[in-house]
Amino acid sequence: MLRRRWVGASSSTSPKATSHAVAAIASYRKARNRLPGLAVPKSTTPTTKLPLTFPGQLAQSTVRGYATQKQATAYIHGKEPYDVEKVRHDFPILKRIINGKPLAYLDSAATTQKPRDVIDELTRFYNEYNANVHRGVYKISEEATAAYEEARAKIARLINASSPSEIIFVRGTTEAINLVAQSWGRTNIGLGDGIILTEMEHHSNIVPWQLLAKERGAHLKYVGLTDDGHLIHDDFRLHLESGGIKLVTMTHVSNVLGTINPVREYVREAHKQGCPVLVDAAQSVPHIPVDVRDLDCDFLAFSGHKMCGPTGIGVLFAKKTQLEEMPPYHGGGEMIREVHLYESTWKDSPYKFEAGTTNIAGAIGLGKAVDYVSELGLRNIQGHERELTEYAHDRLGKVKGIRIYGPENPGTKAGVISFNLGDVHAHDMATLLDEDGIAVRSGHHCAQPLMERLGVSSTTRASVYVYNNEEEIDRLAESVKRAGRIFKI
Repeated sequence: MLRRRWVGASSSTSPKATSHAVAAIASYRKARNRLPGLAVPKSTTPTTKLPLTFPGQLAQSTVRGYATQKQATAYIHGKEPYDVEKVRHDFPILKRIINGKPLAYLDSAATTQKPRDVIDELTRFYNEYNANVHRGVYKISEEATAAYEEARAKIARLINASSPSEIIFVRGTTEAINLVAQSWGRTNIGLGDGIILTEMEHHSNIVPWQLLAKERGAHLKYVGLTDDGHLIHDDFRLHLESGGIKLVTMTHVSNVLGTINPVREYVREAHKQGCPVLVDAAQSVPHIPVDVRDLDCDFLAFSGHKMCGPTGIGVLFAKKTQLEEMPPYHGGGEMIREVHLYESTWKDSPYKFEAGTTNIAGAIGLGKAVDYVSELGLRNIQGHERELTEYAHDRLGKVKGIRIYGPENPGTKAGVISFNLGDVHAHDMATLLDEDGIAVRSGHHCAQPLMERLGVSSTTRASVYVYNNEEEIDRLAESVKRAGRIFKI
């Protein structure tokens, strides 16, 4: 009898196969120490963690006069000043010497560097409890399941989701948006329907909707930009009031201009018309406080590798009411309740959307990255980046022949500075900066429609994060000046 029960529990087609996952989630909502078999394995390295939740009234943050969050719980931090030099010691790669000079990594909008805590956690997973999740009845599988589900719960707390069941693990922002397009979109978008986007979107928030619109006979409507990189609100209002709009999808922070869009207000206007909203938060969740309940967005997507986590892991947040109505995106193992020859039934969300063996190590690493940024404090991170951005605007703005794109007031943007110097091609500029050990991005930044709006083919982009300092900005400015002398600007 005991042997038969074990066989049933280890089968991916058995209802009992979900028992460990259910127990794991329940353990976070109650007392995890009551289930010692599902406890996350403890690190042998002592660490000090700040709690992810805080009692009492939370302060409200505003960007351009719009609230970005009210209730999210990972943002309040102590009064100690931000110590960037201490933070830099957490990132081993910053010890690299490039072309005889210390690495100045200014490409965090593309991907961030990883702190030692995250690197060590990935190593520990593979060394100590590498196993598949949810189905195993042996100890290290239960440990892996608990760590995987704890990461989901950490992310839910970070963005103030109502429940961990609203958090779906995906490969990154791109897959998250494609999931919504193919699952929700195919169900809800039809002939003649409209989808509102903006001219500053990343390709990952354009191409999926182009594909869907072509398949379903829908059409796309774009919100234009002012010359200083802000959305034209009247465009949005006119599109919305024209009728037939089924979805608004927009970036929270532009990966080229750094513009922080007042998505909270756009969401409220869209909801008055019964229109759901997807937010591309790839450039916001790692940098500023984001509260999905305050924003009231229906979907929100971001990537782990842009917030100190591993590559190949990302998050789709979706309201439970949306997830319940959406069909699976992928089919296969793990997402099923039962499979028969001619029909199958699905698990509840989020597992309905996590077919096959997921990126277990990536999810656990992302959970550790959430710990790290939460301990630094997202308000502290935002303040540090704002100071650096203002400093960069001041230093670069004095360089002869430079043009910086986006908002003129650095206080209204995130830590992204895109520029061109005279007629120097962005790739030439990036190559010259690399000679000085400075890593920046060059090209169209997966935002070709925005490049067309700006009237350029490419820009050089410097982007800052938790580990950058003023000395690196000084080096950037001096290297750009050197490029100007070489090209006689």
